[in-house]
This record gives sequence, structure tokens and C-alpha cells, in this order.
Amino acid sequence: MEHAIDVENVSINYKCVQSRSIKKTFFSIKKSEVQTIEAVKNVSFSIPQGEIVGIIGKNGSGKSTILKAIAGIFQPDTGKIDLHGNTVSLLAIGVGFKKALTGRENIMLTGTLLGFSEKYMQDKMDEIIKFAGLGKFIDMPVKTYSSGMFSKLAFSITANLETDIMLVDEVLSVGDVKFKKKSYAKMRELISDKHRTVVMVSHNIDTLRKLCNRMIWLHEGELKMYGEVNEVLDEYLKFMEEDDKDN
Repeated sequence: MEHAIDVENVSINYKCVQSRSIKKTFFSIKKSEVQTIEAVKNVSFSIPQGEIVGIIGKNGSGKSTILKAIAGIFQPDTGKIDLHGNTVSLLAIGVGFKKALTGRENIMLTGTLLGFSEKYMQDKMDEIIKFAGLGKFIDMPVKTYSSGMFSKLAFSITANLETDIMLVDEVLSVGDVKFKKKSYAKMRELISDKHRTVVMVSHNIDTLRKLCNRMIWLHEGELKMYGEVNEVLDEYLKFMEEDDKDN
């Protein structure tokens, strides 16, 4: 089966400078201490074209980091990611929007950054705006948006643009009840395309069971398990129950 995504021995580190007071920084001749955090540790997996793969794990396990690396936002410190020439879009709150621009302007900007032509984006504009359902706010700066409005616009753009790979980071759980139903129905429609590959980060077990073909479980930056949906989720839930008992 042809692969859409190959992740090979990928590690990603964050460097954090230890906070110090201005006085200590000014008078100290020592260099600031830099702490390295291993967010992703030597992770490898392959995703066949047309698969819907979920990623589960505790907070801080590297889920969003690996998703952003696949999207090209982060570069691995070691290893490589091969998308085999596929186009990719990332649906995540707080990623990709210029807050001083209006919703309409951000639609055009996002599409351009994804490689779509201006004409294509103009043809898609009304469809995206209608789906978002933001009314007059579409022509207001997105810095005035609530998190729910931000989510609606982000989902509407990504869901109505035709990329080969769609990356979704916890967005289906944001927004009002009506929009959740609409976005869930749209996601079902999108993943019915056998040529589109979807990678979805979520803590919603029911959504993952209903939508996904396979599951990836990350734990403390490492690949814990990759396989059939119910098998992985059952093991994850069992692990979380034991972890709660220990704490």
C-alpha cells in the first residue's frame, strides 16, 4: 500500500532558558543556563494513503509537536519526515492566523501559504464564509474573536480546501453544539475520500473510535503503541486508570 507519510527516527528538542531576575542577569558573568526538553524521542511510523489515524496520549506527550513537524512548522533535530509530494494543511487553534487581519483576509492568506492560487481562493471564499457562520465578524480583526469563533474559521478554511493530508489538532471539541455537529459531519464527509489522509490529535475517545482506522499512542515523547483503534485505546485507558491509582 502506498504511504502518504513516513516518519523515520524523528526526535525534536526544545531549548528553554532558565528564568533569572534582571539584577542577577546583569551582574552575573556566567552564561544563562539552557535546559533541553526532549519533546519527541526517536519516533517512527508510516501512514498509508487514505487512512484516518488518531494520536492519543497524556498532555505533554508530544502529540501536537509531531503534528506540527509533519506540517513543516517544526524541523526534526534528528530523523526525517517524507510526505511523498502530498499537500498538507494543519487545523489547530492559534496556528497560522495574523490577528491584526480580518477573517476574510486570513482566509486568503492561509490559502496562499498552502499554495493555492488567488483565483481558487476567491472561488472558495463564499463557501468558507458560509460554513464558518461568523456573520459580520468575518470582516473584523481575528484578535476580536472568541476561541469558538477562531475555531470555526480555522475549521472552515481547512475543511473546504482540498489538500492531500489533513492534520487536525483538538479542534472538533471547540465551538458551540450546533457547530460541533456540523464540523463532525463535515469531517465524516472529508474522510470518505479514499485519497485523503487524516491525522487527528484528540482526547475524545468516542470521536477517535468512530472516525479512525488506526491509532498512535505517544507517551513522554516516545511511541508506546501503533495499531488497531480499539486495541490501542483499550490499552491506553487501562494505562490511564492505573496511572490515576498510583497518583
